[in-house]
Amino acid sequence: MTTPPKVRRDGESKPGTVVLDEISKKIIEELQGDGRKPYAAIGKAVGLSEAAVRQRVQRLLDAGVMQIVAVTDPLTLGFSRQAMIGIKCEGDLETVADELSAIAEIDYVVLTAGSLDIMVEVVCESDQHLLEILGKIRAIPTVRATETFVYLKLHKQTYSWGTR
Repeated sequence: MTTPPKVRRDGESKPGTVVLDEISKKIIEELQGDGRKPYAAIGKAVGLSEAAVRQRVQRLLDAGVMQIVAVTDPLTLGFSRQAMIGIKCEGDLETVADELSAIAEIDYVVLTAGSLDIMVEVVCESDQHLLEILGKIRAIPTVRATETFVYLKLHKQTYSWGTR
């Protein structure tokens, strides 16, 4: 029986990088293809028992390497408006990012380089709802400007970029 390796942080890797063996990488890639794939089927694909796969997956989840979630289509759930909002700020960007993260409708917050400091993605029920969220964002004291990019059509969305 193979003992799953502990997910470890390697001092020679970039800070925050998790070092994975080839089997753990293959498990991740299997789950990226189908997050509901049975552990027994993953085990066959990677050469481990179902129990060994279950242990490795749990370690990967515990280490924050991955999440297994249901990805929904917002349109089918009554959210007719999606947008990316670019934000220009003054001061500490982390503080602004924390405040933005507390807004329930914002599902994605990233600090950026370039003409915008932060980008957020919002999922809204309507244009009126989008206006309300913009009001919340603009009420943050160090936010200086916003630029809204309304989604017209989602052309591609994937979570299968593999592992390194």
